[in-house]
Amino acid sequence: MPRMTVNDRPVEFDLDAEMPLLYALREALNLTGTKAGGGGNCDCGACMVLVDGAALRSCRITLAEAEGRFITTIEGVSRDRSHPVQQAMVAEQAIQCGYCTPGIVIAAAALLQRNPVPSRAEIEDAIQNMCRCGVYPRLVSAIQRAGRVAQRGESIGAAPAPGIAPEDAAAMVPALRTPSDAEAPED
Repeated sequence: MPRMTVNDRPVEFDLDAEMPLLYALREALNLTGTKAGGGGNCDCGACMVLVDGAALRSCRITLAEAEGRFITTIEGVSRDRSHPVQQAMVAEQAIQCGYCTPGIVIAAAALLQRNPVPSRAEIEDAIQNMCRCGVYPRLVSAIQRAGRVAQRGESIGAAPAPGIAPEDAAAMVPALRTPSDAEAPED
């Protein structure tokens, strides 16, 4: 049974050792931030995770190959979006639909760990993730900004918290109503 550390927790999978790490993370651990892109023929990078600090495509790694290694998923990078890359991507509006975002954050975090002040060329070389929405022009700026934040040369206000309470949504968008807002039926 393959054993590894996922997001700082030791885990042991009672699964086929030839199963791609991607599916074990998503199906057995419910870590769904890591996305499935191409079923093993992935070039999009949506399934990117850190394996011993290196950004790798989890659809191309079997559980056997991950044995004994330290795996970090997007959930392990930061649940509250406080990682400098996450903050900078929001601040620079480098997120569109969001499907590829976890993989980009993982790849950028690995790059900044190796080189906190990457050039445009180094960023373009390191971030091989595909984004159909075309965030690339803002992506370089976001990653360079994240590097400055990580070195404490700049700060960014916190990104919005995940999700929103229905009451808050109704207050901001009057067309939305919560069940408690519903008027009592007239007699």
